[in-house]
Amino acid sequence: MNILWIQRLSCCGNTHSLLNCETFDSLLREVSFLFHPSLSAEGEEEVVEDVLKGKLKVDILLVEGAVKVDDERIKELCRMADYVMAVGSCASYGNIPALKDDSVCGLQYRFKEKGGLLGSDFVSKGGLPVINVSGCPAHPEWTAGVIRSLSRGIKPELDSWGRPKEFYSSLTHWGCTRNEYFEWKIEPESLGSKKGCLFYNYGCRGPLTYSSCNVILWNGVNSKTRAGTPCFGCTEFDFPRAGLFETKQFAGLPAELPIGVSKRGYIMLSGIAKVFAPERLKLED
Repeated sequence: MNILWIQRLSCCGNTHSLLNCETFDSLLREVSFLFHPSLSAEGEEEVVEDVLKGKLKVDILLVEGAVKVDDERIKELCRMADYVMAVGSCASYGNIPALKDDSVCGLQYRFKEKGGLLGSDFVSKGGLPVINVSGCPAHPEWTAGVIRSLSRGIKPELDSWGRPKEFYSSLTHWGCTRNEYFEWKIEPESLGSKKGCLFYNYGCRGPLTYSSCNVILWNGVNSKTRAGTPCFGCTEFDFPRAGLFETKQFAGLPAELPIGVSKRGYIMLSGIAKVFAPERLKLED
């Protein structure tokens, strides 16, 4: 399949992420990049002109970075491609570049509002809306996995935010090595600690964020929470948010409870958990 990778308002983080993909060599044997800013010797302008003139066919268009609402060239490329992928949260939701600029958006969303550059009803020639591979950056195996599926004729099943369910149907919390500490409300004394849950004081969004970061590990070995850093919820439409390293609380309760947990249930269980937490979990590092 022919892939065209275009960058717009981007820090290039998703490109660097993809280049760290453990299966990148095998991916290059399955697909052909008509253009990629870090892989191609040719200039972008020449390749894009050939695409727009119909000389080159684009099977998958990948856009990295947020876009301007009047970017007609990207619109035209999206109409010509069989499938369109927004790689990273900026391309998906507008994200950081859109925070203080109303003329910036994602391909099919602007934060939580559907529409974006292409409009809420956009469907590619292959029959799918924009495939949002969100993340800051997106996990390399997510990006490569979607490309590989499409190249084999498999259309990914998407969630309500246009994200592939294969990678975004579970919470980041699932698979976290700190889950036992979460259940017993054991908190670390400081960031970087090998023990304790980071949700209660340090702003961890793992129980509120959909991603497979703790199932498909980064570089096959790690994740933010395993390294002692809170999940920032970078795959969600409202990233980034203020106070990344703090948990907002009201009357001693987190302002946002884990998905699926009621306020009443949380109050009933939290006190019991604190009292009966196993001693082994309270040991110092």
